[in-house]
Amino acid sequence: MIKSLQYLSIALLLTFFSSSLSAQTVLGGEVHGSFEIDGQLYKSDNSLEITSETLNGKKAGFNGFGNLTYTLGNFTAGMRYEAFLPPLNGFSNNYEGSGIANWYADYKNDLLQITVGNFYEQFGSGLTLRSYEEWALGYDNSLRGLRLKLTPFKGVTIKALVGYHREYWKEYTANSRGLVKGADVEFSLNDLIPSFSESKTRITIGGSIVSKYEKPINKTLVIPGDTIIYKYDFPSNVAMGAGRININHGGWNFMSEYAYKANDPNATNNYIYKAGQALYSTLSWSTKGFGIMGGFKRIDNMGFKSRMTETGQILDINFLPPLTKMHQYSFAMMYPFASQPNGEMALQGQVDFTIPKNSLLGGKYGTQITLNYSRVTNIDKQQVDDATAIDQTGTLGYKSDFFAFGGELYYSDLSVMIGKKLNHSLKGTLGVMLQEYNKNVMEGHKDEYDNVKSTIIIGDVTWRLNNRHALRFENQWLFTKQDKGNWVAGTIEYTVSPNWFFAVQDEYNYGINDVSSDHSATEGELEKIHYYNLSAGFIKGNSRIAVSYGRQREGLLCVGGVCRQVPAATGFTLTLTTSF
Repeated sequence: MIKSLQYLSIALLLTFFSSSLSAQTVLGGEVHGSFEIDGQLYKSDNSLEITSETLNGKKAGFNGFGNLTYTLGNFTAGMRYEAFLPPLNGFSNNYEGSGIANWYADYKNDLLQITVGNFYEQFGSGLTLRSYEEWALGYDNSLRGLRLKLTPFKGVTIKALVGYHREYWKEYTANSRGLVKGADVEFSLNDLIPSFSESKTRITIGGSIVSKYEKPINKTLVIPGDTIIYKYDFPSNVAMGAGRININHGGWNFMSEYAYKANDPNATNNYIYKAGQALYSTLSWSTKGFGIMGGFKRIDNMGFKSRMTETGQILDINFLPPLTKMHQYSFAMMYPFASQPNGEMALQGQVDFTIPKNSLLGGKYGTQITLNYSRVTNIDKQQVDDATAIDQTGTLGYKSDFFAFGGELYYSDLSVMIGKKLNHSLKGTLGVMLQEYNKNVMEGHKDEYDNVKSTIIIGDVTWRLNNRHALRFENQWLFTKQDKGNWVAGTIEYTVSPNWFFAVQDEYNYGINDVSSDHSATEGELEKIHYYNLSAGFIKGNSRIAVSYGRQREGLLCVGGVCRQVPAATGFTLTLTTSF
């Protein structure tokens, strides 16, 4: 704990000093930087069953990073220092420690860009490859190796890369995970075809191929918890390819990408030899005051990691984009959707429109309305033959009609959001969501729970007192007969622009909260819990300091379909961010 407090003190000094800095000139070039510190002090809380034993003696957690970037003409170099001393609860203990996590050097001109070291990259929508970092999730699958980008002439972009994924603090060696190789090419037809250059229709096509190579492993595989010893021939090389197109004309936009993955027996798919497929398509049209979007997605056996035995949220080669609405309110995200690599069928439709100003329903300032519907099910899996069970290890696993929806609902969300400015000082948002959430699939349970069916109501009003002062009032209600029952939440936030903000929040679980391990609580065992929180913050320039005290609700934290479990916690939280 003493070490964590020392780092917090250093971070405070860095924040205050850097708030007055701008880019610095060093050896003829410029130095830029950014820092973030997240610290928590934990305390016991009998209502949440948090004790010194459940905390394993941990009294504090500390996550922090510092990025430094040096640029000189076409040359750029950078490094990232990270410290987890120890990691915040909910982050993997494998992060514990500190050091230089990433480094890179990059040279770029009109023809080429070459990078050595750690880099992030994405091909198309990410179905074949996406390397990225999400600090809030404790996720970083950067590649360390070599990347080359070429623009031989206008309208053509070529990428090629090779490298190993980051895995916490482990060495980048072939003995621990596979080598990732990939190439991507994209053509802008309007730039390539002179007669098409002035067309109002813009067309871009592209394709990618990605492979991983793992050293041949012992062909004897012991499945944990199973008494059978399997002997199979595991492929050392696994390849995936994809093609994509984007067409834009006026207010219309069509995007589609199809990917195919060779057989890849791994821990995620129960070591089956079926090939994988994915199709991700959206069609949208917009004009002033109106927009409509529809999307379709099929994912079939598309988990792709650089180590075949890995099941955690690390070493992902590709990314499976969610086709569900990204909500901003906490109750709407209480039961979030997480992408399902072993199979999902998804549909989404959204309409955005504005009722004009000075109309009966629009009033003086107009009214903005968003309607959204998302639905995700399993894929229709059928036995390969009468003697082979679906997903049986060492077989082709199953067969499936490409456009057939399965009969099991994973997630659905019907939402209506209405935003309106009432007068020069008042504006508000009203929202209603009807959601259904398959808790067993989303959280990895084995038929222990019924689907959670919830109705969520949101009310959010901002009152501008004057040019600098504003009050925001937020109320949320969640009604369900499953899981932990009904919730209500309230937030009051006061801001003094541009520097200060203060907030009081409480989420109250007043419904059934079954705390017994076998989900059979009696009336005397039911608990109704307040998740209160007090917070304040100060902003100056590019620096922000926020401190809070209260309770953190247990649940899933998801960003873009990727989730991590957040444990219940009580205590102080301090967050510092700055850049120059």
